[in-house]
Amino acid sequence: MKQKMVHIRCPLLFLWLAFSALLSVEAQQVAADMDALYAGEAFRIGVQAYNRYAFNEAIVSFERALSFKPGEALIMDWLGRSYYRSGLEETALRQWRAAAEAYGWNTGEGLLLGTRIETVGNRRGLLPVSDDDVRYAESGRYPGKSDDNIYYRQPTSVLPLEDGSAWVVAYGSNEIVRIDVNGLVRERRRGPLNGFDRPYDLVKGPNGRLYLSEYRGGRISVLNSNGEWLSYIGSKGLGDGNLLGPQNMDVDRDGYLYVVDYGNGRVCKFDPEGNFILSFGKKPAFRYGAPDFAGFLSPTGIAAREDRVFVADAAAKQIFIFDSNGTYQGILAAEGLKGPESLRFLEDGKLLAADTNRILLIDTASAIVRELGVLGSPRVRIVGAGMDRNGNVLAANFDAGEVSILTRFDDMASGFFVQVERVSVERFPQVTVELQVQDRQRRPVVGLDERNFLVSEGGRAAAEQNFLSAGYRSEASDVSILMERSPDTRLLGDDLAAAVRDINGALGGTGGSGRIVSLISAGVQPKRERIDTSSISSINTAARGSAGDYDPRWRFDQGLRLAASDLLSGAKKRAVVFVTSGSLEEKAFEQYGLSELAAYMANNNIVFHAVVVGGRPAAEEIRYLCRETGGEVLPLYRPEGIREVIQSLASYPSGAYTLSYRSQLPTDFGRAYLPVEVEVYLMERSGRDGTGYFPPLE
Repeated sequence: MKQKMVHIRCPLLFLWLAFSALLSVEAQQVAADMDALYAGEAFRIGVQAYNRYAFNEAIVSFERALSFKPGEALIMDWLGRSYYRSGLEETALRQWRAAAEAYGWNTGEGLLLGTRIETVGNRRGLLPVSDDDVRYAESGRYPGKSDDNIYYRQPTSVLPLEDGSAWVVAYGSNEIVRIDVNGLVRERRRGPLNGFDRPYDLVKGPNGRLYLSEYRGGRISVLNSNGEWLSYIGSKGLGDGNLLGPQNMDVDRDGYLYVVDYGNGRVCKFDPEGNFILSFGKKPAFRYGAPDFAGFLSPTGIAAREDRVFVADAAAKQIFIFDSNGTYQGILAAEGLKGPESLRFLEDGKLLAADTNRILLIDTASAIVRELGVLGSPRVRIVGAGMDRNGNVLAANFDAGEVSILTRFDDMASGFFVQVERVSVERFPQVTVELQVQDRQRRPVVGLDERNFLVSEGGRAAAEQNFLSAGYRSEASDVSILMERSPDTRLLGDDLAAAVRDINGALGGTGGSGRIVSLISAGVQPKRERIDTSSISSINTAARGSAGDYDPRWRFDQGLRLAASDLLSGAKKRAVVFVTSGSLEEKAFEQYGLSELAAYMANNNIVFHAVVVGGRPAAEEIRYLCRETGGEVLPLYRPEGIREVIQSLASYPSGAYTLSYRSQLPTDFGRAYLPVEVEVYLMERSGRDGTGYFPPLE
């Protein structure tokens, strides 16, 4: 009987164990399905928060999604994006490396992430590269002709513009032509009815007007900012105010025009109204103890800055220094020059010089001359050169009849850094994509148009792709003002109010293209002040704040974060202007670190300016934030004021672009995550970014 019982129980036990195991597997599957469901919902919330610029909320949602689905590559990729936009670059890199491992480094997603990791990692980790290590190589050309088509002849000068295009002075075809970054001629200007007479050089004045020297005409044509002729300066001859073969020119910050009068062997100076002031360089001089100057042999290039005028002499193979009154100061460069022609000041104060077949960079402080790049064409004579908004050197090759483009070696190798910043689906299936195009050093790439972009979804070119806007074309700008509420500024209420009035006035008040988005009081608890920019009393009240705002424990970091965040959804040209005594409190970076704040602004294309009231020097941390974002430290009562710098925000280079297309992917009633990829091409360089979005729920 017992033996029989054993035979009966064994099958029952086996069935019970099998049934229990089945229940366990099903329970695990149900749990896994629930985890996937929770992860998917948290991921959707994170993507939507990211597209609202709510990066902290996005981080929380993506972290929650990972808790349900650890190691998911797509979630880690998005988490890295959110940390990057929040200024936490090291944390972003860790997430991207983990995502690349999960994707597989050799997959399409892995390769794309690898490029992003390399760019951001090198940008953060490398020591500043010495200028001595930078070399340029020819990367393209704007040909003067193609087959039987003549676009222009014998270029002598280039004038780069804010939108990435450049005016090219065509000596041989008596015109100036504007060429965009794709090498297309956009405009031609041939002057008044009698036309230009061998135009040679083109420069821009502080009022936006252009000055064009006419070599055979012996005069200077004054043009408006669009290149349309207005009037003449000077006439052909030998006397004061006359010109004979005028060539290169420059305009100083006060609007005085300096012209190399080649035929008369001198430099002529005119005031902003075009009146002759003086000439110098024709005869030997010995004045006030200055060393002897033997006179020009063949004056060519000229550049004026900070009361100093530099003049190149091709025959003497030297560059001479004069003051703004024509007094000889000495020699800047005398060794290693072959035949210098045009001189142009760069933004960093160094001189860009055209010297036969090569481009030189000259430090006026140390007199160090080094070679940036060389043209290897059989026919080369670089008469003029300038640096465009994308950091390329444009060289007017007179003998070859073309403009050569020289690009940094490292830029040519690395391509573009493309970031899709936002995907909007309010009008789905119409999808709007906002993106940034930069080089590897975070400098914006401007001048692109519909020819430079390709949008794809699911591996296929997107339908009905449209180019909607480019940030560089916009003059709209947003400013968020951050007010220091320390005991030091409490006594400077009048200065605080004056600073805000000046900022508002520079932006154009209510009628300009700029606007004050918010005014933040950086007290113990930073807050937004109510401000009506059309009311002086409202501006004064907001600038002064209330007595309770001023406290030794005022919070700079929290105030700056709030001020910057207010700009994210606005204009693509934007800045935080910090009105400060110049000092920071002991706990200025208690919640947000200095490098984190700098990265937060730089990664969201926000410039940081500091307006200093009270006469103190600005703290090094303030100067650091300005340097890292392209801003400046501005004493409120400096002689030139702060208006010009604030107004310049409207012309600040922007690599922001907006595209749209019509999605043709199935949406699964709004539950599907739909991929999108954008590729950017320009000459021999390219870049891409891939992301995705959720369509509206149906």
